[in-house]
Amino acid sequence: MSGLWTPSGEHRGDDPTNRLPGDTDGPAHEPTDEERAAAEAELARIQDELANTPVAEIIANHAIGLWQLAVLHLSREDRDLDAAQLAIDALAAVVEGLGERLEPNADALRDALAQVRVAYVQVSSPSQ
Repeated sequence: MSGLWTPSGEHRGDDPTNRLPGDTDGPAHEPTDEERAAAEAELARIQDELANTPVAEIIANHAIGLWQLAVLHLSREDRDLDAAQLAIDALAAVVEGLGERLEPNADALRDALAQVRVAYVQVSSPSQ
């Protein structure tokens, strides 16, 4: 069984000694057959929904996540320009690398990339 990867390591649901920070309750109960069937049905529903969503839409959603990550690192009081630059570079790789294949979102993503690049320059330039 695979686990959930987090920055603090991989966490397996079937290992009560490998719990997420803040977990204070005892070991999880063994799911019933009904609960297992319901979880499998929900997973199948989510997979069907994902398979029926245009891939360009999903990629655009991830690109916006990269944009948000860059903005976050640029706007914090303790801004991290290296982290912002990495997020901007990742966004550029997606937007410029895929170009028109991201339609109908290609123009909006190019605009978002341009705006965050301008913001980076403004934030990283010494005050005048």
